Amino acid sequence: MRTTYMANAQNVEREWFVVDATGQTVGRLASQVATVLRGKNKPTYTPHVDCGDHVIIINAEKAVFTGKKLDQKVYRRHSGYAGGLKETSARDMLDTHPERILMHAVKGMLPKNSLGRQMLTKLRVYAGADHKHEAQQPKELKF
Repeated sequence: MRTTYMANAQNVEREWFVVDATGQTVGRLASQVATVLRGKNKPTYTPHVDCGDHVIIINAEKAVFTGKKLDQKVYRRHSGYAGGLKETSARDMLDTHPERILMHAVKGMLPKNSLGRQMLTKLRVYAGADHKHEAQQPKELKF
């Protein structure tokens, strides 16, 4: 008899992974990290269950953009007030808040619902090589 496996919150096993962003392209790294956060790299993937793993990204300031994106890409946010549009180029964002670049890229590749927001909480991004999750014994993840 064939049976269908369906994951639920009780039988999901999560692991911790650490990814080094040194020299990696922002978009390619973000798409691979989003796959791990969703759990699509596991044979037990279930679309309506958060079965992904925790991911720690280190050295976010060493991630690279291809082409002219460093000068032409613009990050926009709005305060909600008239004239409240703020624009920041990728070069300025990389200098001031490099972890936000990868967080923004991964967020755009996750589902736009409550499940996607829950998946995003399992992502930790650090600008430097140090992180505070040694107690979880993360495994190194190579792409």
